[in-house]
Formats: sequence, C-alpha cells, structure tokens
Amino acid sequence: MRRNKKNYTCIIALLLCSQYLIAQQTNPVAITDSTAALHSGTAVMVGEIVFSGNKKTKDFIILREIPFRPGETYQLEDLVKKFEVARRQLMNTGLFNSVMVAAKQIEGNKIDVLVEVHERWYLFPLPVFKTVDRNLNQWVVEHKASLDRINYGAKLYYNNATGRGDKFRLGLINGYTKQLSFSYDRLYFDKKLKWGMKFAFATGKNREVNYTTVNDKQVFFKDENKYVRHFTSANAELTYRRAIKTRHSIGVGYITERVNDTVVQLNQKYFQYGQNRISFPVIYYNMIYLDLDFIPYPTKGYAAEVSVSKSGFNKSQNEWGMTLKGLAYWPVFPESFFNLNVYGRVKLPFKQPYFNQRLLGYGDAFMQGFEYNVIDGVAGGFVKASLVSELLNFSIRAPAIKKGTEATKIPVRIFGKIFGNTGYVYNPEPGENGLSNKMLYTGGIGIDILAFYNITFKIEWTFNSLGQNGLFLHRKSTF
Repeated sequence: MRRNKKNYTCIIALLLCSQYLIAQQTNPVAITDSTAALHSGTAVMVGEIVFSGNKKTKDFIILREIPFRPGETYQLEDLVKKFEVARRQLMNTGLFNSVMVAAKQIEGNKIDVLVEVHERWYLFPLPVFKTVDRNLNQWVVEHKASLDRINYGAKLYYNNATGRGDKFRLGLINGYTKQLSFSYDRLYFDKKLKWGMKFAFATGKNREVNYTTVNDKQVFFKDENKYVRHFTSANAELTYRRAIKTRHSIGVGYITERVNDTVVQLNQKYFQYGQNRISFPVIYYNMIYLDLDFIPYPTKGYAAEVSVSKSGFNKSQNEWGMTLKGLAYWPVFPESFFNLNVYGRVKLPFKQPYFNQRLLGYGDAFMQGFEYNVIDGVAGGFVKASLVSELLNFSIRAPAIKKGTEATKIPVRIFGKIFGNTGYVYNPEPGENGLSNKMLYTGGIGIDILAFYNITFKIEWTFNSLGQNGLFLHRKSTF
C-alpha cells in the first residue's frame, strides 16, 4: 500500500507539472493498474504525440518546437521538464494564445502526449496612424503633436499565412512618407524545417530629411513643394535553425538613397564627397539565441544577438558594422526579477559620412532619460539594469465574437520597476554635440503594462546626468 501511494503521488506530480489540471479538460489521461509501476526514477518512453486545437497550424510546425519524439526514452522527471520546455517554446512562436502539453494516456512505461493549443487570429488588415518621430515625447513636446509628422494608410499583417509559421506583410503609407513595402518571412524548403528564406522590398519618398545633428538633436530640412528624399531597398535572406533556441541568417541586399541638392549644400558630409545619391550592396550575417520564458515580456532566461555587416565596396560607401546585444533575467523574489540589458555597436573605418553615424537614440537602441536626444558616433553602447516586481495580474472579459461562443478574456499584467542606465559613444568629429565622448548615466522608476498577450506599454519617470528629468512613454518589444 505504501508503494502504491508513492507511485500515484509521482503520477499526480507529472500531470500537475505538465499543465494537466486545466478546467476545460475532461479525462485526458487514463489511469490503469500498470501506472503503479511508475516512480521518479523510472525510464519512460514517449508514445504517440497527439495535437488538438490547431485548425490552421500544421502538425509538423508544432512538432518542430517540441524537444522530444515518439520512441525516445527519458527519466520520468526529465520528461516532465521537457513538457514545460515544449509549452514555453510553442508560446514563444507567437502563434497561440495558450498551450497545454500533458500526459494523455499511460500504459506501463509508455506515455502518450497531448499537445493542445488555442490559436490566435492571424489576419489583421489595420489602419495606420503613426508619428514619424523617434518616440511619442519628441512628437508631442518638440513638434507640438503636428499632424504633418504623421504617417497614415493601411497595413496587412498575415501571420501563419500557410499554417507553416510564415509571415506576410504589405504596407501602403501616405502622409509624411509615401511608401510601399512588402515582405515574406520563413519560407521553409526542406523537410526538417531547418532552412528557410525571407524576402523584403520597400520604396518611398518624403518632403523632409534629417540632414545634421546640433546640440544632440536632429535638424531637418523640409520643402513643401517637392520631395527631398527618395529611397529603395530590397533584400533576400537565408535562415538556418538547426536546434530550437538559435537561428542564423545570411542576407544580401541593395539600397539606393537620393536627396535634394539643398541637403548637400547644408551638409557636405551627408554622403561621402558631397554626393546627393548613393547606391550600394549589403551583405550580412545575424545570429539570435533565445531562451526566454515568454518573449514579449520575459521574467527568466537569456537572449543574445550578434550581427556583422558590410555595406558598400567603394569610397562612396564603405562600412563594416558589428552589433552585439544581450539580455538576462533572473528571478530574485516571488513575482520579482532582475534584468540586465547590454548593447554595443562599432562601425569601421571610424571616418564615416553623416549618413552612417546614427548610433543611440534611433529605434530601440536608446538610453532611458535621453529620449529627446540622439547621440551620433561610430562606436558605443550602453548597459541597462532594472529590478521589476509584478503588481497586478487580471483579465478583462471581452464580448464573444460569435453568438454561442465563450467570451474572450484579455489578460493584463502590471509591473513596477526601478532602473538605471550607463552608456558611452565615441565620435571622432562631434561638432556641436556634447553627449558623445563622455560617460552618461540615468535612473528612474516606472510601470510596465502587458496586455493582449504581447503588447507592452511603458510609463517611466527618468533622471539623467545632465540634471534633466521627465515622464516618458514607450511601447517595447524584445529583439
């Protein structure tokens, strides 16, 4: 009797750890007399893997993320851990709202596995109304929320277009920038789903161009009567993903940029040698490693990215670039974690035209507290640290889309945090800019709001080493 009690306790632990006890499930595992032979040191064999809920997603795309296969043998406790790894990997694909990986049937030492998913909505034709400035604060404070600095139009997002985890994007933009763009990502062409392709194209024009930087702020030239910048880019990328956590990419592209003659008169170093047009090829290699519990808002794990690129092969455009990124998350208290974010970039040779000198303050490469500034240069980076604690975790009940279906629950999580940044940018020709070639420091407090499964809004009050402080808003994503 003692032996049976111990072994049934182990089975219950298996089911709990594999997300078995979910209210919607009915009888997902059959308990037979043979289960009494299982205990924590037992070697068990994976039987059949059964998929449920994937109306669009192909079975082999789900199987790609699962770290075990039918016929493989594991210690019982090791298989339980792999159930959780599989659930986490499937959530990180961005294809599902929820995932359960559980024991379905236990016969002797063989365990059949159930993988149940709840798919997201994949097709999103969305209107576009977005400021072109680097962040919301710059648009509101420095440009008085001018509607002239708005892009509007439409974008079509089609995730999981063929059920193979692929992504199609189409954009038609008007307003500040007139642009046509499209891309198709993750076209697998081998049976093992290790090799894939990506294609992208964009072309556009606008009436305003950032032609220089003064006092660490962008300076623009605008012509109301004609377009002053034209651009076109195209690239093709080969991807390789041998295992689950690491993806390699090798790409080639071609870029054309042309600006109005007035821009060159205002800044002879905008392009090399006072030119108003450049066209050049690009080759690059990129490696991303992701081992995070939940990519949209990690609380545990590690991530890293390494990029090496070569832009141009003549005197008009000649740049070697390397970028390093690193993220680490460590749980420290219940519902709390410590985060470290490292970023570095170098451009060689150090003598580059203004077109190639953008470093911090553009895109996601910025220091909190310097949102109103850009820091140009050819080498530099930052280190960010934060201590984060979850304050609230709840769901908002949304009306059912179709009659007779259950209402949708929108999860919302709210986190409080304290943070600090330090960074440095090297610029051999800083001109009228004072933030490069010196150590910079910032710190502050903030609130992060995670909603709709993967959208993060950040509200932060930050102080910097110049004695400035303010409230800043961001929408953040992991690389």
